[in-house]
Amino acid sequence: MADDVWLVAGLGNPGPGYAAHRHNVGQSALDVLADRIGARFSRHKSNTLLAEGRLGPGLPKLVLVKPLSFMNLSGGPVSSAAKFFGLGADRIVVLHDELDIPFDTVKLKVGGGHGGHNGLRDIQSALGTPDFARVRIGIGRPPGRQDAADFVLSPFSKAEREVLPSLLSDAADAAEDLVRDGLVAAQQRWHSPRDPQTP
Repeated sequence: MADDVWLVAGLGNPGPGYAAHRHNVGQSALDVLADRIGARFSRHKSNTLLAEGRLGPGLPKLVLVKPLSFMNLSGGPVSSAAKFFGLGADRIVVLHDELDIPFDTVKLKVGGGHGGHNGLRDIQSALGTPDFARVRIGIGRPPGRQDAADFVLSPFSKAEREVLPSLLSDAADAAEDLVRDGLVAAQQRWHSPRDPQTP
């Protein structure tokens, strides 16, 4: 039954006070995806905001979730939603901010470490495996000596905000590609330089 169902989780912190922070870019990208498939979020017993919809007729169904916990406790809600829909780690895609990738860049991978990202660390712990897909949304490194924790909990700069809609659209595209075409095909698209300015 679950052959064409995918759980797509957008990471962030709950509440309007965090919504514009770099750390919440995963949830912002999930909003773009929800708009595209006409899905509306509502509270679910898995302690998430949850929305469902298909990419198109005959295409996979997406279960979109935003944990209602804080970032470092993302694992419980994601794991609970996955169990509710009978989905294993191989059917989970996590959209999250990534310090180790330049701003306005999207990369994809399955498995690997958490790189110090507390949301990923907690999801790995709750699922008992790191082998879920990630859409890594580049936010770049903090300038100067700014602490990374302060950096991710700060808003994007004015210049970044002008580019942000394009980045969120790219992240939503990458998630769609991964679900529809598989990891390798999606990586070939998103890991190839699209223009001379793309690292």
